[in-house]
Amino acid sequence: MVGIGADGWAGLPEPARAELTACDVLFGSARQLDLVPLDLPKHPWPSPLLPALEELLSGHEGRRFGVLASGDPLLSGIGTTLVKRFGDVRIVPAVSSVTLARARLGWSAEETEVVSVVGRNVHRVTRALAPGARVLVLSSDASTPAAIAELLTQRGFGESKLTVLEQLGGAERRVDGVARTWSTNVDARIVDPLNVVAIDCSGIGLSTMPGLPDETFEHDGQLTKRDLRASALARLGPVPGQLLWDVGAGAGSVAIEWSRAHPRNRAIAVERDSERAARIGRNAERLGVPDLRVVTGAAPEALEGLPAPDAVFLGGGLSALDVCREALRPGGRLVAHAVTLESEQVLADAYRQHGGELVRLAVEHAAPLGRFTGWTPARTVTQWSYQK
Repeated sequence: MVGIGADGWAGLPEPARAELTACDVLFGSARQLDLVPLDLPKHPWPSPLLPALEELLSGHEGRRFGVLASGDPLLSGIGTTLVKRFGDVRIVPAVSSVTLARARLGWSAEETEVVSVVGRNVHRVTRALAPGARVLVLSSDASTPAAIAELLTQRGFGESKLTVLEQLGGAERRVDGVARTWSTNVDARIVDPLNVVAIDCSGIGLSTMPGLPDETFEHDGQLTKRDLRASALARLGPVPGQLLWDVGAGAGSVAIEWSRAHPRNRAIAVERDSERAARIGRNAERLGVPDLRVVTGAAPEALEGLPAPDAVFLGGGLSALDVCREALRPGGRLVAHAVTLESEQVLADAYRQHGGELVRLAVEHAAPLGRFTGWTPARTVTQWSYQK
């Protein structure tokens, strides 16, 4: 696998050219294949790629494959997919578009977050927005910069500076502007499909720590409230790359905050009410985690076939408690909430049988009481947490 820049064959070092010349068949995007003047069978990737990958490669058994990728193949590229598939892949990287972009902007690696929206939802950018943050977005196509500008404006980051860097390493072009007025930027009306968008953020962001305000979420009252949510997530212990089941998800607040804790976190929200399930999707997209998976159905039946979780949250009915506990991976955590005497007894039995931690959480909020201020108690919640 050889990384190739916008300057094509001319920019490849001799070792990379030698690797490609020794191949029997070459794969890559149509644009990349056109950059290589070799007389050998060339196969452009189909779209979508992943469903057709196995069949495409199986037709060339025993031959030496050459694969072209943009810049560094392991930076949001095809390289990761093929390494997982074959294990032993020789990779000859080129300078990535991210490295080139940072060089043009003078941004250091440690202060720059990279978000890919190549073939993905542009709302993934939202999670990275914070005052003073510097974000590089790997664009999907020519429409991405305008979509990012609109998104930033909607999220209160309209004053952020945008820089679009086109054809990095080739016939480069740079367009600067502000998100709020991007649509009136004459230079931005025609953008090359091969581009990277740099965001110098100006606005007020949302914390990635547990306990976002309740009004952050669209909901119909079925919401794990802020203080209880923070307590649950503290015990669920989000770990980068791990998977959460949010069973009986309601507004999806626990799954969303789990996903916001780290860009590699994954979550599945299970909700039997179709209207609430649709609401979870809207909340997830608006809060920057559009990849959150929503399963519409009642537990435990809806849990069948799902990948084993590293953590499970049950915020309501406990009929799936045993199934969820058994499904946990070793070291996995489970947190369940109860508000009725009957469900509290279920948790008491689970605590007696399996151990863990059983606590009661009572939250009171100050509220007007005539001309004075008094405490208004919320419904007391019993919480059982358990580690497998």
